[in-house]
Amino acid sequence: MTEETREAPADGSTPSRRALLGWGGAGLALGAAAAGVGVAAARSGDDGRATADSGAAVPFHGAHQAGIATAVQDRLHFAAFDVTTKDRAELIALLKEWTRAAERMTAGHAVGDGAYGGLPEAPPDDTGEALGLRPSRLTLTFGFGPSLFAKDRFGLEGRRPGALVDLPKFPGDNLDKARSGGDLCVQACADDPQVAVHAIRNLARIGMGRTAIRWSQLGFGKTSSTTPDDRTPRNMLGFKDGTRNISGTDTAALGTHVWAGEGDGPDWMTGGSYLVARRIRMHIETWDRTSLQEQEDVFGRDKGEGAPVGKSKERDEPFLKAMLPTAHVRLAHPDSNGGAMILRRGYSFTDGTDGLGRLDAGLFFLAYQRDTRKAFVPLQRRLAAHDALNEYIQHVGSAHFAVPPGVRDKDDWWGRALFS
Repeated sequence: MTEETREAPADGSTPSRRALLGWGGAGLALGAAAAGVGVAAARSGDDGRATADSGAAVPFHGAHQAGIATAVQDRLHFAAFDVTTKDRAELIALLKEWTRAAERMTAGHAVGDGAYGGLPEAPPDDTGEALGLRPSRLTLTFGFGPSLFAKDRFGLEGRRPGALVDLPKFPGDNLDKARSGGDLCVQACADDPQVAVHAIRNLARIGMGRTAIRWSQLGFGKTSSTTPDDRTPRNMLGFKDGTRNISGTDTAALGTHVWAGEGDGPDWMTGGSYLVARRIRMHIETWDRTSLQEQEDVFGRDKGEGAPVGKSKERDEPFLKAMLPTAHVRLAHPDSNGGAMILRRGYSFTDGTDGLGRLDAGLFFLAYQRDTRKAFVPLQRRLAAHDALNEYIQHVGSAHFAVPPGVRDKDDWWGRALFS
């Protein structure tokens, strides 16, 4: 990421770099900082086509937040935050500062006045580890958790969308509270892991004293794609994942299944979406000792081509009754769920070992939908009760967020309509 050239004030005076508190304090007026953010004429969320240059910038402003229908990047750093301030005005100020910082980082610029060149006696505004790196298609996607709407917090209890439910406990869940929930979330996706980590690190620094990271997750090896022309990625079990995922260019499907529409809930969520994040531990050592035939029966697809049972090509229409009743594909297929669909943006993870000589590895599942009550909840109930894959996986972390619509312009900010 590059430093940005700044002009002197029109009156010829020397600008005061820290006339206000810095990014780590109560706020910093950026002035014209957003001027260099509009790197492309396209608006984020208007189409999900892949950027030809993987080092390029994805536009930040638009009707929908980038990072949902956007072509899926290679790396993830996801963070859930607890809001530690009790002051509504401080929370609003933070959201404005986060938005301005997100505009700059997604455009490839350093935060605030940058990582060097300022007053030696003051900490720099940017942590600096992304200096010289390209934007790498960084997207930052923001959401509100149910706990933010609790009574006697910020006066938002009457503004909570009905679709932002407390997820039920599903059979087989073994959820770790330390890896679940959160008042706010930020999903950073990029083709360079250092760019994604830099973004979360700087937002956490800006929020210090007002927020604290509750939990976070690094991800690699995208396990789904919003660009059907791309090769379907594979998960840690070696199978292609997300063959029937919603395309980022299919505006009709996005409108039906992903974007909250007028009348779906409160006006502040129109154009937004609902995100379910689940940390799914895979018992890969057990899976690796399972016969190929059983592995294919569990999924309902062959391992090489990814073709459904009885078919020859990955994208052949599956004949569900040819699969075992417990096959994952049969249970998850829209035809088995009243046509319900979700948009998936999952990533694989490995987080060391579990202390028993086994890899702590699996899938960090991210699903966007128009109404979680009508999509993820009934789908997961069916899978939790019947899916043969449950022998090899366990859900160990869970969170649910309302992802508001996009930031329209340089005067808008994340969640402004919620607080209006």
